[in-house]
Amino acid sequence: MRTPHLVCLDIDGTTVDHDGHLHEPVREAVRAVVDAGHHVTFATGRAIVGTLPVLDSLSITTGFVVCSNGAVTLRLDPRHEARYQVLEAVTFDPAPALRVLRREFPTALVAVEELGVGFKVSAPFPTGELDGTPQVVPFEELMACPVTRLTIRDPDSTSEEFLAQTDRIGLHGVEYAVGWSAWLDITPEGVSKAAALEAVRRRLGIEPAATIAVGDQRNDIEMLEWAARGVAMGNAPDEVKAVADEVTGDVDDHGLVDVLRSLL
Repeated sequence: MRTPHLVCLDIDGTTVDHDGHLHEPVREAVRAVVDAGHHVTFATGRAIVGTLPVLDSLSITTGFVVCSNGAVTLRLDPRHEARYQVLEAVTFDPAPALRVLRREFPTALVAVEELGVGFKVSAPFPTGELDGTPQVVPFEELMACPVTRLTIRDPDSTSEEFLAQTDRIGLHGVEYAVGWSAWLDITPEGVSKAAALEAVRRRLGIEPAATIAVGDQRNDIEMLEWAARGVAMGNAPDEVKAVADEVTGDVDDHGLVDVLRSLL
């Protein structure tokens, strides 16, 4: 077989479609790459509770997983009661950013991630947008404890408006990524999918040249630049495609399958 690669896959818009469906050709291709001896590691913005069902559908029970845009790294362990161990969970104080964001986006929805549980929110988010069962709490409680991630969502705005205003106000001591909608994920400074995957690469002893990453959104840019072979999905924004080494097909056309088959 070929040299074992570290194959880093985004989930939404890459492995599953925009409705969250895993199509059979993609499932078969992922399983073939795993069975061939490559190290498939999902790197996602999803929380733990939203990531595990995807792993179950792919029958992946061992290896590493990067969640929360790089703030959380798991080692899968079927012998463990939770089926995983948290190797790293990087947290930060959300209060300073929340104070600024509440002033700049007074009508926006706010969520903070509870590790392994889900989210606490300022008000209900649109159905299906957050993993688990979000718990509505007073705003002050959102600022009470260190968190792995802070999310801001404005259903009445656009991603372009959100990005422009976020860049204008500046956020210090954190990393942030604007999603496909008016959605802003904030994580601790220095945290990214790429940083977490580099730690996984070193744990596995994989050479840098044997790394491949596939993604479709702005939070995948660092990951695509980090990998020896960075592949953007056909449905990715132009700024994501611009940093990739190549562009594959749209998620609705199973674009990931061609990339995975090239490893077999």
